[in-house]
Amino acid sequence: MLTQDLLESARGLSQEIVTLRRSIHAEPELGLETPKTLAKVRAALADLPLTWREGPSCTGAIATLEGTTPGRRVLLRGDMDALPMDEKTGLDFASTVPGRMHACGHDTHTAMLAGAARLLCARQAEISGTVDFMFQPGEEGYHGARHMIDDGLLEPQADAAFALHIMPNAPFGVIGGRAGPLLAAADQFTITVKGQGGHASMPHDCSDPVPAAAAIVSAIQAMVTRRFNAASAVVVTVTQIHAGTAHNVIPDDVTLGGTMRTLSPEHREKVHALIAECASLTAAAHGVEASCEIEEGFPVTICDERAVALGKSVAQGIGGAEGWRDLADPIMGAEDFSYVLEKVPGAMFFLGVAKEGEDWRQCCAIHSPRMLVDENALPRGTAMLAGCALKFLNEGWS
Repeated sequence: MLTQDLLESARGLSQEIVTLRRSIHAEPELGLETPKTLAKVRAALADLPLTWREGPSCTGAIATLEGTTPGRRVLLRGDMDALPMDEKTGLDFASTVPGRMHACGHDTHTAMLAGAARLLCARQAEISGTVDFMFQPGEEGYHGARHMIDDGLLEPQADAAFALHIMPNAPFGVIGGRAGPLLAAADQFTITVKGQGGHASMPHDCSDPVPAAAAIVSAIQAMVTRRFNAASAVVVTVTQIHAGTAHNVIPDDVTLGGTMRTLSPEHREKVHALIAECASLTAAAHGVEASCEIEEGFPVTICDERAVALGKSVAQGIGGAEGWRDLADPIMGAEDFSYVLEKVPGAMFFLGVAKEGEDWRQCCAIHSPRMLVDENALPRGTAMLAGCALKFLNEGWS
């Protein structure tokens, strides 16, 4: 009954949630600096009994709600930053900033978290413990969660943490999750192949780095399939090749770039070593040299089994048995909520926001310039966040 009451209350806030979402969507901000977005959130919640803290590294903020009696501490997180891309949705509230779009749903995450803050503040008298609402910038590759942790904003440390991510190509209103690895670690590599260029008609007088670079691309694919168990999820993708200035000039060097995705610290470390070895030895076989630089991204997002069980119970309380879906496999995307889950047991869940009644398989996915959200699903997300907080505060991991 508690979750149904929360859903009804969240539906009563629907207009408020949608208004905040649309306002954020129209003025997207990038990276670690999202001052307009944070100002909109603070204005929307200004009448609530929240204590706010901000740090020096970014525009991230923690809003804290203290219950009437001491108890457990729970953290709920929503991210605020957008992507550097042009919007092509044609919405009335589409981005007004060229080259920026909320194409990953962070506008909805922030609005749903703000809604959850209002729901929980209305129940302050019934709360034993503390709720931290984490409004985070810089999720899209900027390590915003890590910056907030380094700034000390997550102290005192919560006993549990929860987050929600929309999926526009998943069934309307259905919430999904899984215990263990949910999302991959994501790292970037840059391989520089150095030779000695010259005239394209006389390659025998040169040390051509181009064939070596092509061979490295193929060798990387073979390395993944031959050095890792086929049942292990390891993805290495070359996404960039840069070389040359003219059709009749052999360049001095070639640069390759790409991404590595793994689901365990062991595989992550092994891939780092093998890709450097693969590049160096393949280049040597072609009479040139290669070096490899690796930029570490987010770690693996690992969900606590107890937190997933708690979330499943809340989701089914909101939407019945069909309101929850067990995810069989991890997704090879990445999330910096992983930094929080390295320190605090918890879970991230996915909320389907495909238009109700339509074939969700045909909907554009996140990071598409045409991504759409059925805003009628947002109250479910608000109720889910608030429900996870209340259930944990009341029952812990029991």
